[in-house]
Amino acid sequence: MVELKTPDEIEKMRVTGRFVAEILAELRERAQVGVNLVDLELHVRQRIQERGAKSCYWDYAPSFGRGPFRNTVCLSVNDAVLHGLPFDYVLRDGDVLTMDLAVEVDGWAADSAVTVIVGTPAETDRRLVAATEKALAAAIAVAVPGNRVGDISAAIAAVARAHGYPVNTQFGGHGIGRTMHEDLHIPNDGRPGRGYKLRRGLTIAIEPWFAATTDRIVVDPDGWTLRSADGSRTAHSEHTIAITDDGPRILTLAA
Repeated sequence: MVELKTPDEIEKMRVTGRFVAEILAELRERAQVGVNLVDLELHVRQRIQERGAKSCYWDYAPSFGRGPFRNTVCLSVNDAVLHGLPFDYVLRDGDVLTMDLAVEVDGWAADSAVTVIVGTPAETDRRLVAATEKALAAAIAVAVPGNRVGDISAAIAAVARAHGYPVNTQFGGHGIGRTMHEDLHIPNDGRPGRGYKLRRGLTIAIEPWFAATTDRIVVDPDGWTLRSADGSRTAHSEHTIAITDDGPRILTLAA
């Protein structure tokens, strides 16, 4: 069941979204050559504890994962794109790192992801990351009352195809609010004018992610980390937004 949020409830989600954005900004600064992924995970744990917030990932046990997720942030490197388990890995020059964070503050969730290039960026990786950011902006632009989920999906896919990237529809955006995952699946490809009609008060996470040369993914032995099936580089961008009469409102911005 899709729950539409009141303006007051959206403001509460905005508080959470600002906190998520602040942590991701800190992780951007910390994600340098020589830094261990475990240290990034521990930083997020500390920030969540200090805030009195709750990780949406800790003890998360969906049907597609293996047992409860016992970390507070997804850290996916190079050909890994989603649900990356933080592990004992030291970042190297040129690594592509996706950081995906979902947190609850006072019972309201927000979810966002950024991909950064550590150290010296390869142009092909820079182009891939930029494409996900452009797709996210295009999807947010059409997230207005009266449009449909298919318009969001089609906007993402149009950017992917313009850059020559395949599109996977297994994992995509979703409803969000009282929990990290609420009703509505928002695939990263679809037909304009189709699907659920967007309404004022709808809160969703939009998350385009692309692999450079494949639309297929495989699961690591850890049961969580999703990688491109051919080992090609990946990137992922995400914001939580609210549909309003004044246009889409991004809730996961720092300011």
